[in-house]
Amino acid sequence: MFAAYAARIDHDQPLSGLELGERPEPEVRPGWTTVTVKAASLNHHDLWSLRGVGLPAEKLPMILGCDAAGIDEDGNEVVLHSVIGQSGHGVGPDEPRTVLTEHYQGTFAERVTVPRWNVLPKPKELSFAEAACLPTAWLTAYRMLFTNAGVRPGDSILVQGAGGGVATAAIVLGKAAGLRVFATSRDEAKRKRAVELGAVEAYEPGARLPYRVDAVIETVGAATWSHSVKCLRPGGTLVISGATSGDRPAHAELKRIFFLELKVIGSTMGTKDELEDLLSFCAATGVRPVIDEVLPLDRAREGFEKLAAGDVFGKIVLTTS
Repeated sequence: MFAAYAARIDHDQPLSGLELGERPEPEVRPGWTTVTVKAASLNHHDLWSLRGVGLPAEKLPMILGCDAAGIDEDGNEVVLHSVIGQSGHGVGPDEPRTVLTEHYQGTFAERVTVPRWNVLPKPKELSFAEAACLPTAWLTAYRMLFTNAGVRPGDSILVQGAGGGVATAAIVLGKAAGLRVFATSRDEAKRKRAVELGAVEAYEPGARLPYRVDAVIETVGAATWSHSVKCLRPGGTLVISGATSGDRPAHAELKRIFFLELKVIGSTMGTKDELEDLLSFCAATGVRPVIDEVLPLDRAREGFEKLAAGDVFGKIVLTTS
């Protein structure tokens, strides 16, 4: 079957290890099911995999892709929860949880196999492309907002780095949930787009907000860390799920954190129940993932290049014939 996969690891030039071509059919395992992929979406996780982060060389070649929507063996339209081993279903009792492409082959292929527990019904209101955007970036944003930040309608949030998959999802979900959303981006066009999606205002990184917010959604890391901390009200919450600009900020702002009793919470992906809630939320409210571009799987390299260059707003989706 045709697939996009990591053939080599190169930390400095990750795309040099990306190859497109034929790979073996998915391995059949007890308690697992094979899904015919209709759409899959790119994440920064895929670029990090090509750099060898979370993907050891002995696991190569590895089909990339965490997210997918498709048709299961019984003809049902489904969405995949990409965290394997979260419940113990379909894996050994002592196996740690992993995301697809870290230990098991991923979704950038015509077919993928996952534990039956990891398959959820796709709401009829969502297209395959829309549903394929949800299991990583949008689920991460959903958990950051409603589980870890604990915000409620009427609260205010700052979303750093508008344009990225998680940041874009946080803006849209926050607006739909009745939050006052502020955003930042280095790019003027992305700031304008953030406002169109529901942000009250979008600023250049480091800009002073009209007032301090209840929570900050942080995925950028070192470049925006100090600003994120300074934008919080006393007792506010900073939720971080990524560090695309690095994980070592010049100023940790420790004095401000303890003096104002700020909360710093790490967040990774989300649970199957949260994904089910997110799917229902989108179906009921009309909220839809923001899609930057849809490409056929055989043009996956174009999508990877665009993601690596930061030239995206929303999600890049790959489709199979």
